Amino acid sequence: QVQLVESGGGLVQAGGSLRLSCTASGRAFSGYTMSWFRQTTGKEREFVGLLRWNSGRTYFADSVKGRFTISRDGAENTVYLQMNNLKPEDTDVYYCAVGWDIGLYFAYSERYDYWGQGTQVTVSS
Repeated sequence: QVQLVESGGGLVQAGGSLRLSCTASGRAFSGYTMSWFRQTTGKEREFVGLLRWNSGRTYFADSVKGRFTISRDGAENTVYLQMNNLKPEDTDVYYCAVGWDIGLYFAYSERYDYWGQGTQVTVSS
């Protein structure tokens, strides 16, 4: 079993920044992909970005590219989503997710094995 605990959401004005964190526990971590998704009630979860744990490579959706970054603290099994220049359309519940054998299917939420509880991000105009 894997537990993912998220924190860092909140209310921010447009143009501001927030940093979300996702701490994983419960299993030896290697070879996995940790991704961030976001979701508005009634809509599909939208892929935001990912970190390939072994290589450290990151990849982002076009909607956040250049504004969001992902970093990690290996000692703490924690991944951070740094969100800069936030826009009202970034308002959503943000989730972290972990999966193995994700490959090129990283945007498909059903490919992931474990999810965090979600944290609300609200960007006011």
